[in-house]
Amino acid sequence: MADGNKRLGAPAALMMLDEWEAVDGRDAIHKTYRFKDFNEAFAFMTAVALHAEKVNHHPEWTNVYNRVDVVLTTHDVRGVTGQDVALALFMDRLVQGPEIGS
Repeated sequence: MADGNKRLGAPAALMMLDEWEAVDGRDAIHKTYRFKDFNEAFAFMTAVALHAEKVNHHPEWTNVYNRVDVVLTTHDVRGVTGQDVALALFMDRLVQGPEIGS
């Protein structure tokens, strides 16, 4: 993986990720996660929030019931970096693991 703070850009990051998309008008990536209910969505957000604090890299996100919309970019460099790819991969692994909230 590239240096965490080196700007990769969304196109390069997307080649390393599944089902993420570029954000129009800025160097950022986006994905929508859907869960069976609010509790599962909130459990996902809690796990990501704890990890984000640990690595000091935080997503832009919104939650409506069972949906979590995530945007990743590194504000310090005004673009997508290895930190964003690492956080995206963490989130993807989290949803592929044992059922969240169980």
